[in-house]
Amino acid sequence: MAVGSYVNTNFQIISFMSDWKKVFAIIWTGQLFSTLSSFVVGYSLIFWLSVTSGSAEVLAYATIAALLPQLVLGLFTGVYIDRWNRKKVMIVSDIFIALCTLTIAIMFYLSDVRIVYIYILLAMRSAGMAFHIPAMQASVPLLAPKDKLMRIAGVNNIIQSISTIASPALAALLISLFDLTWVLLIDVAGALIACVTLTMVHIPNPEKKSAAPPHLWRELKEGMREIYSRRGLLCLFVMDVTATFFIMPIAAMFPLMTLNHFSGTTYQMSIVEIAWGVGMLFGGAILGHGGLKNYKIILINFMYILLGFTFVLSGILSPSGYVFFVVITAFGGIAAAIYSGSFTVVLQTMIGAETLGRVFSMYTSMTLVPAMVGLLATGFIADVIGIGNAFIISGVVIALTGVSAFFIPPVLKMVKEEMRGESIAQSNES
Repeated sequence: MAVGSYVNTNFQIISFMSDWKKVFAIIWTGQLFSTLSSFVVGYSLIFWLSVTSGSAEVLAYATIAALLPQLVLGLFTGVYIDRWNRKKVMIVSDIFIALCTLTIAIMFYLSDVRIVYIYILLAMRSAGMAFHIPAMQASVPLLAPKDKLMRIAGVNNIIQSISTIASPALAALLISLFDLTWVLLIDVAGALIACVTLTMVHIPNPEKKSAAPPHLWRELKEGMREIYSRRGLLCLFVMDVTATFFIMPIAAMFPLMTLNHFSGTTYQMSIVEIAWGVGMLFGGAILGHGGLKNYKIILINFMYILLGFTFVLSGILSPSGYVFFVVITAFGGIAAAIYSGSFTVVLQTMIGAETLGRVFSMYTSMTLVPAMVGLLATGFIADVIGIGNAFIISGVVIALTGVSAFFIPPVLKMVKEEMRGESIAQSNES
């Protein structure tokens, strides 16, 4: 290597190490506006559908419309994300989502609103998210050092938590003050802000192994191979999908738990949602602690146990235990934020950048399958099993998932490697 090339390479590495915080500050600013505005609009549409139709079936169809395209398209979008310019994918996705929301706003402005049109546009927004989310997740390891990924996951969770906490109240306030047309335009503005911030940063793309046209099935199998060729990672995938299958029905039943079991009000129901968001906020802050970066697998397993324990405790509370339910829910939010953030970082560190888009898109689809099944089965579970029993059963399964992980040889091997890596790091420091 020539001296000039060596100096230039070192300069780029130093520049990268010093500038990554600035890059993420710009990106996070745009994502905060985009995420918060999307959450506000999502709640506003839910409130409107609830008031207009008064039908749980309508809300169920709206949920399916918002999830199903991500589930189906997520199996294939990663192939193209890994080939295309990821920055352009995110910008085009944001613009497409903004146009879908703008179309809904125009319908409300013209007083020509049909629920079926809202289903279609929610599905189109979901299709845009099927490209945007994995492209963003797959870009993170290309923008920051590996030892900072846990902190980044923590900040991302904080952004999600702020949106979760603030959006229901903001949505209720805005639709009481303004016509829904103008509320929907907030999401358009948020998407445009996210696009502008993305244009201000450079997002590198992984080196392409081949310039040949994409072969969908072959490249999809390459992404799957990245998972099943690593036995420990495959086990973590199975654990995550299993846990999600039992988490999602319970997540949908939190309002019913408040209203029916604790004889609460809609205000008390919102307090529970806020408690979950506050817990996720603290969980994101904990993830940002630098000392946790070497304990990702251990954190995932213990957070399954903690989350399952909170569900069990909630299920056995007496009808007078609403205050304890709020506190327990906050701890559940902490556990959920830490395990989801840690799992994201595991993928970002173990999977090569050139296939990471495929892995994240498949992961999104795999977790949405149990989410869909869980949401559709919520009414049946509540009527046949009982809400309290559903909390207990789900909590036991989730907690056992975390406990069993310490006895699964490939996962146990990953835990030992983490501990060995931490010991080496401490020895080097001393």
